[in-house]
Amino acid sequence: MSYAQGEGLTYATPSGFVSLYGLIDVSYVHSNHADAAGDSLNTARVAWFSGNRWGLYGKRAMGDSGLNVIFRLESEFESQTGAMDTPGVLFNRDAWVGVENEVLGKLTFGRQNAIGRDPAASAIYGDPYGPAAPSTEEGGYTNNNNFKQLIFYAGSATGTRVNNGIVWKKAFDNGLVAGAQYQFGGVAGDTSRGSSETVSLAYKGGPFNVAGFATSANVAGLKDKSYSLGGNYTVGPVRMNAGYFHYTGEQGARGERKDSAYTVSAKFAPAGKMDYELGYQNMKATNAAVNGGGNVLNAFADASAATATATGSRVTLYASAFYHFDKITEVYVAADYLKLKDGYKFGATNGFANQTEFALGLRTRF
Repeated sequence: MSYAQGEGLTYATPSGFVSLYGLIDVSYVHSNHADAAGDSLNTARVAWFSGNRWGLYGKRAMGDSGLNVIFRLESEFESQTGAMDTPGVLFNRDAWVGVENEVLGKLTFGRQNAIGRDPAASAIYGDPYGPAAPSTEEGGYTNNNNFKQLIFYAGSATGTRVNNGIVWKKAFDNGLVAGAQYQFGGVAGDTSRGSSETVSLAYKGGPFNVAGFATSANVAGLKDKSYSLGGNYTVGPVRMNAGYFHYTGEQGARGERKDSAYTVSAKFAPAGKMDYELGYQNMKATNAAVNGGGNVLNAFADASAATATATGSRVTLYASAFYHFDKITEVYVAADYLKLKDGYKFGATNGFANQTEFALGLRTRF
């Protein structure tokens, strides 16, 4: 057995290995407009940047077939309480098995990321915290802040992760990274209900990378669709990202919803232990279903019972700075400013048109 910093605890045999790994991110956050009276709140909160998790990842050669069997089981918890992130669901992040080789690529079955949010698609431009280069790995987007909401445009019939999913990804020698996903839904007499399909394509061009995806989903018998295109460019210590998202959703008697959103961000990582990030996003919703509290539903949410709609925009400006002790442990400061316009309402602001958040955090991996 061996232990490598940031790579987990690994048991290896001549034919394969199993690794135990994890990440802990603790955030303390100040926010204004934390209740209907407009009071502020200082508290430990669900991690700002990274979902706390532990997991098992394994790979084993399948005899002389040239294929490897792979699997991942990954569980998320809340560092401030130790509670499951999703009560009663142990492996809420990942529970899949699959096969891979250089010819086939990677084919996986089970619960896993919606590929629209992965480094094969919008993770390379959705914010400055994901990887710059496209790949067949999972990951992308931050965890719990006022600029997280963009990720829902890259979702599926079950949100930003798919249940009952089949996902194929392959990195080609010419720099292309392709992906396809099908999520089984189905009830008696309607096999498409709750299903979703996504295709993605990216190009790994060194300093310049581009990616996009298109998704169609059946949510409670209604058809939702989204697509996105974006990329990044790195020159010296500066990486710049930009992307566009478009979403349409059927809402029964409430008519069709149409959203357009865009994001721009940058990361400055000079030599040394510090890096700095700055980002802006604008989400514009037209005729969007609202819930019983009058708040606009996220993309791909069930709108079948909506009784009203709203039109407006959700604008967020955010910034952060990290100090890296080494490759596995860092501290950070971060802030965001959220502005809601016209009919766009969101529960976190408690009826106010804006909210400001400040965060201090410590993150480490094993």
